[in-house]
Amino acid sequence: MDTALLIKAAIMGVVEGLTEFLPISSTGHLILTGSLLGFADAKAKVFDIAIQTGAIFAVILVYWQKLRDTVLALPTERQAQRFAVNVAIAFTPAVLLGLLFGKAIKAHLFTPTVVATAFIVGGFIILWAEARQARAETAPRLLDVDQMGPMDALKVGLVQCVAMIPGTSRSGATIIGGMLMGMSRQTATHFSFYLAIPTLIGAGAYSLYKERALLSLADAPVFAVGLVFAFFSAWLCIRWLLKFIATHTFNGFAWYRIAFGIFILLSAHMGWVTWAD
Repeated sequence: MDTALLIKAAIMGVVEGLTEFLPISSTGHLILTGSLLGFADAKAKVFDIAIQTGAIFAVILVYWQKLRDTVLALPTERQAQRFAVNVAIAFTPAVLLGLLFGKAIKAHLFTPTVVATAFIVGGFIILWAEARQARAETAPRLLDVDQMGPMDALKVGLVQCVAMIPGTSRSGATIIGGMLMGMSRQTATHFSFYLAIPTLIGAGAYSLYKERALLSLADAPVFAVGLVFAFFSAWLCIRWLLKFIATHTFNGFAWYRIAFGIFILLSAHMGWVTWAD
């Protein structure tokens, strides 16, 4: 096995784990990192989606108590049933739109220029959302995920579809979208994590199945390395983020997005970096 390829897989796994649940777009960072590493062919695109499963295992570990209690309570407790239904409702729009437009999106939008533009626009939206919540004279309407109704879940699910544009950030769209709909920052973040479980597992499984002809048993070590590094880096990131949002806004991530997006556009225009499309 090519050692250099395994190192690239490890780097991509770390990038995935550290960025999947922050409002800065894991897909965008993977595209850009893959461009710089020369790891951006058709098989690499399948790899990028598949290793998201490693990050999701980290979510399952962090939220294991809540998830286990919900599963055990599903047959008898209405609150657990409502929570499961809300996740299913929020998950459905991305499934439908992904099946309809996923191929076109991958063919035309997975480029550094699109990613950079989405970074910048998303950054300004985060600043606006945080300023709006700071000016609010009343507390957020939803302070816990168990207070959510079906329409709240559907709205978050529709907002998640915006993240199909690479560079937008799935977590950023669902968290900021949730805040704009009346959720507290913590509630929106928790629901974003729960929603990530079926969304990313489904996307990874579908991508592997659809592109199975590209893969062989020889690819297993590369995918395994990416999954492991994504898992551990995501676990650390989630634990840090849950503490961070208790006392901080997302404004720092917004300015990071804007600065990074401008750098990508400027470096491409000036020829400082050759970003592979």
